[in-house]
Amino acid sequence: MKKLTILTVLIAMLAACTSSQINKTIGDINKALGEESLSTEQVVAGLKEALIKGITTGSAEASKIDGYFKNPKIKIPFPPDVQRVEEKLRQIGLGNEVDKFVMTLNRGAEDAAKEAKPIFINAIKSMTIQDAWGILKGDDNAATQYLIKTTSVQLKSKFKPVIKNSLDKVNATKYYGDIVTTYNKIPFVDKVNPDLDDYATDKAIEGLFYLVAQEEEKIRKDPVARTTELLKKVFAAQDQ
Repeated sequence: MKKLTILTVLIAMLAACTSSQINKTIGDINKALGEESLSTEQVVAGLKEALIKGITTGSAEASKIDGYFKNPKIKIPFPPDVQRVEEKLRQIGLGNEVDKFVMTLNRGAEDAAKEAKPIFINAIKSMTIQDAWGILKGDDNAATQYLIKTTSVQLKSKFKPVIKNSLDKVNATKYYGDIVTTYNKIPFVDKVNPDLDDYATDKAIEGLFYLVAQEEEKIRKDPVARTTELLKKVFAAQDQ
């Protein structure tokens, strides 16, 4: 009979268990399988470590120069609800101004991405044992989905001022104001004035979650991505 792995058995058995029951079951399974002891605390700590690693890597990737701008998966485009502005400005020869704005918009997101890590880490440290088992039973991006659920509101409220300051610092707000002003002077067009800060904040957060999900999937599936002994110990159980 094929050897069962510790985490496979746990996922099947521990959906409704209490903390003490989980500890007892882990001990029984470790003993039956002849594995090195793996405690509840180690499993949960391993998941938290994996998330923190993913966040650290994802935030670093997003916050470097061109982290957003040259990554087609997360690059922030001209706001779609005013796409007609971009099209019209390109038609009248102002394509360079539009391109400059899009670059500075992404530079603002790259600058602000540095501030997201502490918010994510605080949510990870608050994760309960039951949260951890829910993640173990979930999809390859289950931990990222947990972060989306637990941090989105707080992240947006704390991230938006950072985004605004970042956009101001790289002159994205000025470029956008100039673009909108120029557009609004064109005869017979519908005037526009959307909230650039909200748009940039939402897209920047969406990009961060995308990168964190990519890192989570690597750690779950690729042994090379497990860079500490705890990660190797916890996630190796899933590979057997």
